[in-house]
Amino acid sequence: MQESIRLEGVSLWRRTQEEFSYDLKRTVLSFLEGKYRQPAKKIVLDDINLIIERGEKIGIIGANGSGKSTMLKLISGILNPTSGVVRVKGKIAPLIELGAGFDMELAVMDNIILYGVMLGYSQAEMRSRAKHILEFAELENYALVPVKGLSSGMTARLGFAIATDVKPDILILDEVLSVGDVSFKNKCSQKMEEFWQDHVTVLLVSHSMELIRKNCHKTIWMEQGQIKMIGASNDVVDEYLRCVSPGIEIPQSVTTQV
Repeated sequence: MQESIRLEGVSLWRRTQEEFSYDLKRTVLSFLEGKYRQPAKKIVLDDINLIIERGEKIGIIGANGSGKSTMLKLISGILNPTSGVVRVKGKIAPLIELGAGFDMELAVMDNIILYGVMLGYSQAEMRSRAKHILEFAELENYALVPVKGLSSGMTARLGFAIATDVKPDILILDEVLSVGDVSFKNKCSQKMEEFWQDHVTVLLVSHSMELIRKNCHKTIWMEQGQIKMIGASNDVVDEYLRCVSPGIEIPQSVTTQV
């Protein structure tokens, strides 16, 4: 199979909150008093090695702060690694955090066009797609409204509608299916079935183990910035649940879609 994503020895160190708040005045004063010390940094991702083949549907699980979203941001090019190499082949549509990729001051229609152009589509093609995107997102009456005027649910619907309409080579979803009402979630699930039958590579972060079991070929379990386990989704989810909920009977595994 053809490689879609490769991470080789990828690590990321990030500044702590203390370093962010260490202003210039305080730095100068502490230096003059002989009390200056280099603000601390912490490692967020630690020597990640990973190969994802084209068309694979990969679940990513783990506790908050385990490095899941950070790894997706590195793959998407939003962040650069401190060390190591990230290689990606194909167009990426990342739905990582609310409003990511949008210009909040621009109108919804302008953002649809801009998002598509960034993925390599022409303005004319994105204008032709806009009606369908607005209908799917249930935002037909908001085409000229700045994105900053949308609710969080509307923004999530817009992001999902654009990303799934332009059919990227790699689709990255970080808890995006947890936003919105039941009706829209059902519509999203139906839309996602098209991707699961296609050659699109999908990375799905979710706290819903049922969603991961049902839709992902393999699952990555992240813990403290490292890959603790990778393998068949049912096996990884079962082991994860045994560790985080000891003594709880694990439900019978659900057959994974292929």
